[in-house]
Amino acid sequence: DWGNDFQPKMQQYLQSGLPDIMIGKAQDVATYAPLGVLGTIDDTYLDKGLDAARENVTIDGNTYGMVYNALYQGVYYNRSMFKENGWEIPKTQDDLQKIIDDCKTKNIVPFASHMVDTWSIGNVTMQFAMNDVFNKDPEWGDKFRAGEVSFANSKEFQDVYQYNKLIFDNTFPETFSMEQTDCDAKMVQGEAAMKVSGSWSIQNFLDIDENFDFGIFPFPNQTGDSKLIFEPNITIMTSAATEHQDAVNCVLDVLTSDKDLAVEIYDYTKTASMLKDVSPTFTNPSQADIDAYAGEGNIVDVTLGNNQLVWGGFQEE
Repeated sequence: DWGNDFQPKMQQYLQSGLPDIMIGKAQDVATYAPLGVLGTIDDTYLDKGLDAARENVTIDGNTYGMVYNALYQGVYYNRSMFKENGWEIPKTQDDLQKIIDDCKTKNIVPFASHMVDTWSIGNVTMQFAMNDVFNKDPEWGDKFRAGEVSFANSKEFQDVYQYNKLIFDNTFPETFSMEQTDCDAKMVQGEAAMKVSGSWSIQNFLDIDENFDFGIFPFPNQTGDSKLIFEPNITIMTSAATEHQDAVNCVLDVLTSDKDLAVEIYDYTKTASMLKDVSPTFTNPSQADIDAYAGEGNIVDVTLGNNQLVWGGFQEE
């Protein structure tokens, strides 16, 4: 469980010695590469990946992670429910509020959520921050550390926290005791109209009902110009002190060369490929929405925000 376990384990490994291979996320490279503990990944393996896979795992010309797959994040919505109620995809907060109000008049829970999982709260908070804070000021985190801005006096970050309250005020009363699987089941069964989440929910959705029809849109920000969020996900990192580089290279070779294995992993995790000439085969009802936002250039890489406010500190708090 990356959200709960990766950072504590890495802190232990920093004291006792890193394993030869670690599987984390792209944002972890910015945290640990500057400490000198990560090894560089050879171009033999990196060249089998998409160019975009290197962007946020390269520091000073050296690439310290191999990004294997990617997630998309935003508001998943019950497409059939939206159509039956005549709801248009919201682009502004006013648009979204109209859907929430209509849900309440029809005894529909607007948002599915599982706030018992702190990682989920951290994730949706960063989703909100990407479109209200970091898309406007990419260096907000650096300015925060320099004492130039703060959470207390940032109107944009206050809006972000109010979005969390908006979800809490319009979700299941048992959100602080509900696990993700139960939450996703309620969404699929028509007990909620929307869920702020990411591609990790797709597996649950389709396991519960392989015919569930859902789409995705960006959570509306204050200026009505939100973008769908893209996140480089599974990232393979290696130890700079490994004594088994040949074995490490064998693992990297299998992961980048065995296309059947790659498709099996992508289909199981319901994620997008970051390898060249490898495409998952699973049915993704939200893919048409993703393609539309990508075609319009309305996609943003969340690694920007995750590097500005790293998961192991600010998001957990």
